[in-house]
Amino acid sequence: MFYNAKNHKIKIDQSDIDYISFGIGNKNLIIIPGLGDGLRTVKGMAIPLALMYIQFAKEYTVYVFSRRNNLTNGFTTQDMAQDIVEIMKLLNISKAYIMGVSQGGMIAQCIAIMSPERVSKLVLAVTSSKTNEMINNVVGNWIKLAEREDFKNIFIDTAEKSYSEKYLEKYRRYYNILWRFCKPKDYERFIIQANSCLSHNVYDDLYKIKCPTLIIGGQQDSIVGVNSSKEIADKVSNSELYLYEDYGHAVYEEAKDFNERVLKYLKR
Repeated sequence: MFYNAKNHKIKIDQSDIDYISFGIGNKNLIIIPGLGDGLRTVKGMAIPLALMYIQFAKEYTVYVFSRRNNLTNGFTTQDMAQDIVEIMKLLNISKAYIMGVSQGGMIAQCIAIMSPERVSKLVLAVTSSKTNEMINNVVGNWIKLAEREDFKNIFIDTAEKSYSEKYLEKYRRYYNILWRFCKPKDYERFIIQANSCLSHNVYDDLYKIKCPTLIIGGQQDSIVGVNSSKEIADKVSNSELYLYEDYGHAVYEEAKDFNERVLKYLKR
């Protein structure tokens, strides 16, 4: 199997969580994906994700955790963070490097605040410590579309607000094909996760994050806004901020040096 890439499921409380693992390193790296997890978990994605993050495979054993499959109304980013801490205990992962992207970054902040002994280094990409007008408008609109089961417009709006114009010029022609292949079976998990983004607020507790932290943002971010990254950097004392000038929310996919930048920081 490619770098030991495997798909897993683990029971937690009255639910279970899909996750994947890959890599051959003796250090642990946990990656927490964004809000798209509400539409599709990482189930069956071991090899594609191992390929996406291949730079980490030799240095680390990498885990990518979804949220629990049976989310209940009112489930928060703190609840999601506690689930990951519990999984770490079940898998005997005493400490790990943690990278959170978008909503995953919100969850990662909660882990570093609630269980600092579990985090060696932290990477927070295109995320926010609290909601703002932009997040309220964008995510609020996605919730309305999800309530109408209008996935086509969720897909298009997410793409338009995430990627650079150069990228979109190549892929807009495929919208009508792609959205049909990505359509979820239901929207309940997505709506619950989206609402947890709107209620997320750890801004006043960011000072509790003491581990070395890399914050990455995009100057063109039209979902959380570039100021969200700056706010986190201002409040986390042991942090570094890097902003990509020409990219937006999907910088972790578009910027060719993104994974290498993260790897260099973790190894430093």
